[in-house]
Amino acid sequence: MPVLPAKPWGRRRDFCSRRLRFDLLLLPLLVLLTGCTPVRLINGTLVLLDLAAADGPSRLKQTTETPLRHALSYTVEGRSHSGDLYLPGTLDSCGPEGGEQGGAARSQHCPRAAIVVIPGAVPQGKDDPRLVAFATTLARVGFAVLTPDLTGFRELRIRPSDSREIADAFAYLASRPELAPDGRAGLFAFSYAVGPALLAALEEDIREQVRFVVGLGGYHDLVGAIRFFTTGWYEHEGGWHYTTPDDTGRMVLVYSSLDYLEGGRHDGSLSDRLIFDQMVALRQRSPQADLSPLAAGLSPGGQTLFALAVNPDPERFPALFARLPEAMRADIERLNLAHHDLQALKAHLILVHGRNDSLIPYPESLALAAAVPVGQARVFIIHQVLGHVDLNLATLFSWRFWSKEIPDLWRLWRVIDLLLAQRTETI
Repeated sequence: MPVLPAKPWGRRRDFCSRRLRFDLLLLPLLVLLTGCTPVRLINGTLVLLDLAAADGPSRLKQTTETPLRHALSYTVEGRSHSGDLYLPGTLDSCGPEGGEQGGAARSQHCPRAAIVVIPGAVPQGKDDPRLVAFATTLARVGFAVLTPDLTGFRELRIRPSDSREIADAFAYLASRPELAPDGRAGLFAFSYAVGPALLAALEEDIREQVRFVVGLGGYHDLVGAIRFFTTGWYEHEGGWHYTTPDDTGRMVLVYSSLDYLEGGRHDGSLSDRLIFDQMVALRQRSPQADLSPLAAGLSPGGQTLFALAVNPDPERFPALFARLPEAMRADIERLNLAHHDLQALKAHLILVHGRNDSLIPYPESLALAAAVPVGQARVFIIHQVLGHVDLNLATLFSWRFWSKEIPDLWRLWRVIDLLLAQRTETI
């Protein structure tokens, strides 16, 4: 199922690639904006700075031990899975048997809450350096972090069964009290993964246990999201709006759809996959290149897919979408959150979306928040510094930074503050 970029963060500058060089200045600015306690303020700011630094130096890295990363195999009701587990320290004295000594150790080196982190559809999956940096940051501040190995995501093959794999990862993590003390556990999903993560949180066996879900750049109406990243048009507040879509969406639409096409080779010619590979390579060399000669060699199903991917007209979209293979459209509907009763969701929902997102438009997060029980969701629209899931900061001494980006940093700090609160309480 198509939807997300080949990277969980943007193509150019991502959420975990820029370094903030104004540590001492940012703290007093946030004091004025938040008015919160110094400890709470400093903790959230240190996390924000470390996320921006990625694998570079930061104050959080200087004041915490390097988290442990373990390869992990686990089984849930006979289903075998694997992934990576990040821990703030050794678990030797973190279990219930640790007694008073274990309780003392927990405050410094033991997990205070657990979280499953799921990237978008990316070739490197859990091993993407940006995801590794993100998970490591969370482990530094007391989370046990599980990044499941979702092989379908790596291969850009997105299916409804992804939600069960995510639910199993959560079930395993939440079942271990040394990782999720007092049952404090939740999900953090990027991009396309927001959909399967919420469907996982609705699974009956874990629904009551999932305390929170954080979604960055996610969707509500999957068909509407596909329409947007093929045509650039989206509907909001009764009107139509246009944003130039990122070509990454079209690419993922194609590659995640090939398995639904009949056959692989036709009339002795190259497979559709190879032809689409050639199209991508050609457009990388020449963005305006004519793809029609290559498209002529596609199978009938491949040509249907190509017509949808390159169509710029939203009025033609419904007819082109209806020509896709029935099995593909059925899977899209299973993953379409707009067709699920989200009133059954028990988890608190934190949604973050860039107003200038060129892969999934920000009203999708607004619609998603409106679909859950009243008062259960918080939405943060980032106006300037966030695209799809990519952070883009101006220099410290620019007018843009002072006039437009400080409010966005405050919103991002609030998101982090809500996440850190999960270590001791619910939202």
